Amino acid sequence: MCGILAVLGCADWSQAKRARVLSCSRRLKHRGPDWSGLFQCEGNFLAQQRLAVVSPLSGDQPLYNEDRTVVVVANGEIYNHKKIRKQFAGKHAFTTGSDCEVIIPLYEEYGENFVNMLDGVFAFVLYDTRNNTYMVARDAVGVNPLYIGWGSDGAVWIASEMKALHDDCPKFELFPPGHLYSSAAGGFRRWYNPEWFAELVPATRYEPLVLREAFEKAVIKRLMTDVPFGVLLSGGLDSSLVASVTKRHLIETEAAKKFGTELHSFVVGLENSPDLKAAREVADFLGTIHHEFHFTVQDGIDAIEEVIYHNETYDVTTIRASTPMFLMARKIKALGVKMVLSGEGSDELLGGYLYFHFAPNKEEFHKETCRKVKALHQYDCLRANKATSAWGLEVRVPFLDKEFIDVAMSMDPEWKLYDPDLGRIEKWVMRKAFDDEEEPYLPKHILYRQKEQFSDGVGYSWIDGLKAFTEQQVSDAMMKNAAEVFPYNTPINKEAYYYRMIFERLYPQESARETVPWGPSIACSTPAAIEWVAQWKSSNDPSGRLITSHNSATLAPHANGAVENGNGAVANGNGHANGNGKVTANGKANGTLE
Repeated sequence: MCGILAVLGCADWSQAKRARVLSCSRRLKHRGPDWSGLFQCEGNFLAQQRLAVVSPLSGDQPLYNEDRTVVVVANGEIYNHKKIRKQFAGKHAFTTGSDCEVIIPLYEEYGENFVNMLDGVFAFVLYDTRNNTYMVARDAVGVNPLYIGWGSDGAVWIASEMKALHDDCPKFELFPPGHLYSSAAGGFRRWYNPEWFAELVPATRYEPLVLREAFEKAVIKRLMTDVPFGVLLSGGLDSSLVASVTKRHLIETEAAKKFGTELHSFVVGLENSPDLKAAREVADFLGTIHHEFHFTVQDGIDAIEEVIYHNETYDVTTIRASTPMFLMARKIKALGVKMVLSGEGSDELLGGYLYFHFAPNKEEFHKETCRKVKALHQYDCLRANKATSAWGLEVRVPFLDKEFIDVAMSMDPEWKLYDPDLGRIEKWVMRKAFDDEEEPYLPKHILYRQKEQFSDGVGYSWIDGLKAFTEQQVSDAMMKNAAEVFPYNTPINKEAYYYRMIFERLYPQESARETVPWGPSIACSTPAAIEWVAQWKSSNDPSGRLITSHNSATLAPHANGAVENGNGAVANGNGHANGNGKVTANGKANGTLE
């Protein structure tokens, strides 16, 4: 990952303005600690803080064409850059090994209509000195962060993170994923237009081998690196499959020639947490060099202000999940690792969150997956990218590969539905695709391990500890006046209020608070899915434990009668564990908790 900043169309060309742009760019140094660069042409500035993962000895940005009339700064991973380089052999003289340099010849050949030719994730700014025009683009679903702002002098500001522009722009907002901004055309236009975006229900039959091959291809292309790397391994299905495929195909890659075929895996959790145990099992099975990091509730509480500063959000579930990841990223970077693969995106694409059990039909199920994928840039993509980039660590997410998204979202959602009568649990399509008896990818019980919310998997006392702490920090009187203090996106509980206080101190602008999504949510659902289960509407806590019993059978919305919970904890209406108990499910969407 890198940090980019562009200020375009400034009225002020002075050295003082240049110094100000450099100062703002340095706020992104955590994203790119290896090198920095700045281009200026009159009132147009392009700055970059570089994290060198591909071609670390070259590829310093900004990048230029042969006569330096076209300039680019980019935060990207362009996986088909070698193919594009061959396409332009003899026509364009490449001066670096950077994967992002291919943006320039594509622009020179096709104008602004080339973005969909890039296979990867990216946020870039391209400035053409010949006609004083520029374009900005962000990847398909917003894996890489990007913001756009407008200065009081009319200049357009573009930055990887809000902190680089929020003091200088009276108005700023998220740069929308899958879009480009053209100064020549005078605004935004969408370049990413997949069929699923219209939310029409697809009818393609599920083919396990097609799904498996698409995912393996997505993982393999993300092994493009010239620095040491590893995998994040929680022991859940998604990260375990990423690790398994990586380990299986690592020997075939260029990376293996540089760093060998040993794979490092990393996990974080409280002592004796579910993730630590499961990750250890997977690591032993795969034969990875495994690193287990522990943290305490107090460690997490002490890090919250930094987490909010780096993640630029006050969303409760994002902060809960970001904090352990933030702590882990620092330790990974200390080991000399600069890139990791992770499992974000699977739950959105395949309906893996446990609340999908309550989808009333396949049509609503599919629409909810569409809503979730469209919102990823405000939640899990933001968390994974910023929590790791805070320490100069790059995270890559193969589930959000553009081609894999096409395969997963074009599948008839009937195959994704939770159906205990057919033996289908959440993400059954993925589990079935990798259920290989002859050459198993994972142990059976891991392959079919129930979904954990990330903030639960690191240890159930993490969320309980946060609630207890914020209960002490926010008084009842403060909550009573919450709507007057925070009339926009008013916090509904003390934990949310505490996070909001920190956020407002760091980012007090109205535009800043408007970049954060808000609305009722249970177990990462959208507000629309709250309608699936009546009793969720009265909850003021987003924990996944509201609808799941750990280490036991899950709520079965398609079954009649009671599901007994042997040893796990059953969540009550407030998301707290009650010990042993019974869960009853009546009908498809009317599950009740006893």
